[in-house]
Amino acid sequence: MNFFITPARWLAPGLALSFALSFALSAAHAQSVAELKEVVVTATRVAQPLTDVLADVSVIDRAQLEQAGMQSLVDVLAQLPGVQVSSNGSYRSSSSLFLRGATSSQTLLLVNGMRVGSATLGSYSLESLPLDRIERVEVLRGAAAALYGPDAVGGVIQVFTREPQVGMQRSATVGVGSDGQRKIAAALHGQDGAWGYGLGVSNEKADGINVRRSGASGFNADADGFDYSSLDANLSYQINRQHSLSAQLLVSDGKYHFDGAPFPNPLALNAGNAQAVAYSKLEQQVLKWTAQFTKAWSSSVSLGHTKEVSVSRYFRMTDGAAAGDSHFNTTRNQLVWQNDIRFDKDVLSLIAEQREDAVDSTTAYTVTQRKVDGLAVSYALRRDIWDTLLTVRRDNNSQFGAVTNHGFSAGYRLNDQFRLVGSTGTTFQAPSFNQLYFPGFGNPALTPQQGKAQEVGLRYQEGRTNASAVVYSNEVKGFITPATNVQSSMAVLQGVTLSLEQAWGATALSVSYDHTDPRLKPGDVRVIRVARDLLRTQVSHQQGAWKSFAEIRLSGDREDTQFPDRVKLPGYGLLNMGVIYELSKATSLNVRLNNLTDREYSLANGFTMPGRNLFVSLNWKD
Repeated sequence: MNFFITPARWLAPGLALSFALSFALSAAHAQSVAELKEVVVTATRVAQPLTDVLADVSVIDRAQLEQAGMQSLVDVLAQLPGVQVSSNGSYRSSSSLFLRGATSSQTLLLVNGMRVGSATLGSYSLESLPLDRIERVEVLRGAAAALYGPDAVGGVIQVFTREPQVGMQRSATVGVGSDGQRKIAAALHGQDGAWGYGLGVSNEKADGINVRRSGASGFNADADGFDYSSLDANLSYQINRQHSLSAQLLVSDGKYHFDGAPFPNPLALNAGNAQAVAYSKLEQQVLKWTAQFTKAWSSSVSLGHTKEVSVSRYFRMTDGAAAGDSHFNTTRNQLVWQNDIRFDKDVLSLIAEQREDAVDSTTAYTVTQRKVDGLAVSYALRRDIWDTLLTVRRDNNSQFGAVTNHGFSAGYRLNDQFRLVGSTGTTFQAPSFNQLYFPGFGNPALTPQQGKAQEVGLRYQEGRTNASAVVYSNEVKGFITPATNVQSSMAVLQGVTLSLEQAWGATALSVSYDHTDPRLKPGDVRVIRVARDLLRTQVSHQQGAWKSFAEIRLSGDREDTQFPDRVKLPGYGLLNMGVIYELSKATSLNVRLNNLTDREYSLANGFTMPGRNLFVSLNWKD
């Protein structure tokens, strides 16, 4: 059954079902309505109330992450407006994210304010970031190169790891589920006088599923599982009222199985008789100093060191003989110095950044290092009726020279409930090392992609009701298609996002609809793996010790490559449900059932996604 024939066919029934569920379910907290005083950082790089933000921003808090069970960060982000994902099937397999139609390499991932990702691929491994190590996630939709530098074409995802708590907080989780899912985690966070501290560890694993459709070429009929262990630690010290220091450490180390054969191939294996294992590791250390020199002038200096390791190893299934391995590792050093100067309600921000990337690989790249220096100035002007944000940034890339990007946003309050917002900005993205130099694929003649984006939106807020409509367009000249590495004349990433958050007492409802139609010019062909229409609904209700929730996703079809042609991936519908029961003040039982209807669907050609699966966890927090 194809859930997606035309938007009108299912949009009205889907919305009706969403509202009906909000009254029918006895549950709580699927996606809460934003609190009036909730503060975000990513929108302007300066903390401000979510209700004052001009940009299109979503926040995922700790309660939502705990409700997700053993899902990956990719799964959680897929519930947000403007976000689509693709995956090579099994739990924690290789995944990609599309923000407003932009590819993963065109969306920045920040962890504790520092860029994370592979310089060879140009993207990052979201699936390797465990939810237990995360405090909150902020997603900024829209061109943000003027604030964050190159690559912020579709937006920015910022992950904040667990933070020190007042007093002491201890927590532990143990869980099991379908397809051999197992999880164990523990954490300790606290604050004692001037010192703050935190330590957390976790291990997640699963036997997995066979991710290939029957009859597809190049597959191995085995289960592709994963095993990830992680650790985060933080330490902070308040030197005096003006100065503080903090240090943060994050390590995620794991492996997952996939179907493939080595190259070169000394044992003449194929995907059917080879066992392929990908080893992925992320290490990050961040040291930060913050100062409040005067009431109006604050400053911070952050030093970051990140290493992302990606290793593939192959073995002959019959006797375990080694058949080859490869690695693609990125080491990144970063320095960020930011000064914020306040003039009553206005804020002037001065930012200097330096980033150095180095590649270590079994593949011989012509160039293995890249350095980017950036300077940015932004001014946020805030008045009772209207607000503006003007940003100018200049980056100097050691390979491609200097480029200047600008951004301008404005908001006007029509009345107490309605606010009109809009923005325009430019972007810049240099080709990755793979796009330039990978043997048989790279093209050293590729030039940087440069874009210009605009958006306009209308927001409504009254009481516990929040609604918005955003129309956007992003023209990217010299767009490089990920699958073929061909540079088209232009990609037009355009669409509209409608969203609603409503609460009645203990019941909360969130609905969003995206119409996204990214096209490559001059052929006017669709960007692969992006659905043109996507409806999401989340509903929850709380009654006493019981909290329950439901999530619905209805997606249109997608196109993908099937060389030399294209193939259509059918639309699909998903229903996830769960319940949380508080056994005591400190202990709760979390039951989550994903893909209730056991829908077979694919987010990438030839790869099936998990069917109906259950995860049950026991959680303790003191």
